[in-house]
Amino acid sequence: MLPGPLLQVEGLTRVFPGVRALDGVRLEVARGTVHALVGENGAGKSTLMRILAGLDVADSGMIHFKGQAFVPRHPVEALRLGISMIHQELLPFPEMTVAENIFMGHEPTRGPLGWIDRGRMEREAAALLSRVGASVAPSRRMGELGVADMQLVEIAKAMAHRAELLIMDEPTSALSAREVESLFGLISELKASGVSVIYISHRFEEIFRIADEVTVLRDGRFVGSGPIGSLDEGRLISMMVGRELGAGSSCGGPVGERLLEVRGLSRRGMFRDVSFCARGGEVVGIAGLMGAGRTGLLRAIYGLAPADAGEIRVRGVVARIVSPRCALVLGIALVGDDRKGDGLVGGMSVKHNLTLASLGRCCRGPFIDPSAEDRVADEQMAALGIRAPHRDAPVEFLSGGNQQKVVIAKALLAEPNILLLDEPTRGIDIAAKAEVHEIIRGLARSGKAVVVVSSEMPEIFALSGRILVMRGGELSGELDPRRATQEDVMRLAMRN
Repeated sequence: MLPGPLLQVEGLTRVFPGVRALDGVRLEVARGTVHALVGENGAGKSTLMRILAGLDVADSGMIHFKGQAFVPRHPVEALRLGISMIHQELLPFPEMTVAENIFMGHEPTRGPLGWIDRGRMEREAAALLSRVGASVAPSRRMGELGVADMQLVEIAKAMAHRAELLIMDEPTSALSAREVESLFGLISELKASGVSVIYISHRFEEIFRIADEVTVLRDGRFVGSGPIGSLDEGRLISMMVGRELGAGSSCGGPVGERLLEVRGLSRRGMFRDVSFCARGGEVVGIAGLMGAGRTGLLRAIYGLAPADAGEIRVRGVVARIVSPRCALVLGIALVGDDRKGDGLVGGMSVKHNLTLASLGRCCRGPFIDPSAEDRVADEQMAALGIRAPHRDAPVEFLSGGNQQKVVIAKALLAEPNILLLDEPTRGIDIAAKAEVHEIIRGLARSGKAVVVVSSEMPEIFALSGRILVMRGGELSGELDPRRATQEDVMRLAMRN
């Protein structure tokens, strides 16, 4: 093994129009270690990793990898040198098989003409999938997989390149508890074999469990670095945000009438015989493991995938919801779990994303009134604290937390009385998460009924007045968060 660190970054700077994403950042990663990179969304973590992976180019600064100057200008260059990245936003080829995705660009071949050896490719893919704990057939089309399985395939793909430095950007965001344990076991194996891992996560319990070193970025600048054992959670948060954050509290105030009632709702293969209600002024949390039917339930209530049986009542009146348009007319809005895939149009401005679903508010007769659209956008940006250079900035350049607030603001422009939120803080940093939590509490205080699906147990307890638990497509119980524990939730989520 060569002496010295595996990776050294000094004075790295990257400027986008109106934004200095990196400002003299430094980073040093030792061989055979897990190095956590933390900071609020917008701190520069993803930009730094994209430069290391050859997806972007720095404006200035130096990178040394394995002791040699390194200026990656294409992901293939980075892969050949031994740097592989698993992206938070997955980048699969949906029409190709799992095996083809794993070995894209370096398929095993046979014979003098270099024909692809599909049998060997599928065998080697199966071995890699088994190693990461994925029960997926190599011959399946990638587009048929759920997000969690796609994540595991991406990890197998990185391993197929025999990387010496593996970058993991929020790798557990879509994984179940069992899959997370498999991933941590795999990371330990990689460390033991001399592979280094840069690990980006907003989940502190993961960072303190698996990291050896940690580096903190804030507003594109280096804040500090050191052994993880030298820091506690409070100190790490203070370094990330530059201030103390309040813990918040659940929404336990007075509740009003039943705005939403679900009776015996079922959809074949997704959930069955689900009944619950949500009153004005309360947050109802829905917990459960991946695949428990939570997302399908919200989609059915919103009319994206209508139920096969049962009924939905809005303010006591039976509602026939066969499309999102029906739901919106009835005062129901949904913020889905995939803000980039379903909630935003990346190439459009913040303003146009905000007003897209409520253009009627910005029209004079049959024509859009630009001044009215500007006013509506400014009001929403101010009300939800959306931080952007200006209303016409492309939404794709905002941090994850601000993008999520744009999605919520767009839903609120329809003036719903019932708001369905699916994983409302997935992939956003701790400060943005606190802001979104306060937005949710404010919506409940204003008299709206809010239903929140979340895989993060602390979030469910922090927000909910009541907790419903789903298992295998059914409601397995209801808990009072003031008296229940996380263990109580898990028992209901996993019981036979």
